Amino acid sequence: MQIVVPADEMMAFLAEVFPQVDGMFGIDRLDEELLVMRLHAHERHLRPGGTVSGPAMFSLVDVAAYVATMARVGREALAVTTHCSIDFMRKPKAGADILAKARVLKLGKALSVTDVLLFSEGETEPVAHASLTYSIPPKRG
Repeated sequence: MQIVVPADEMMAFLAEVFPQVDGMFGIDRLDEELLVMRLHAHERHLRPGGTVSGPAMFSLVDVAAYVATMARVGREALAVTTHCSIDFMRKPKAGADILAKARVLKLGKALSVTDVLLFSEGETEPVAHASLTYSIPPKRG
């Protein structure tokens, strides 16, 4: 699946349509095979014990699936999550950024299905796994 919106343009698009998350995420890699997106772990993302919270990890998987889809279909601010399932498998490393490795498994005209694995930076075992479906609005005109 060809990338039609490169990483720098995706980050600018996110800042434009979701200014509330500006600075929270970064893109380490975006190509036909894989998106690697980073949650910059700040104090506001931590739970007691100093590890990244479940809600912060959920935000990362949701934004990663959105970016992986938009990079392939073009800028569609009104695409929405229709399904998300996430399994939290182990505690993230304290103080570490979280990396999302997202693969678009199926891209149709109306739906996109994405698989996301989350890792604490520097670790090889995933901390969470998610499956997401996005609804893509029909093209007008």
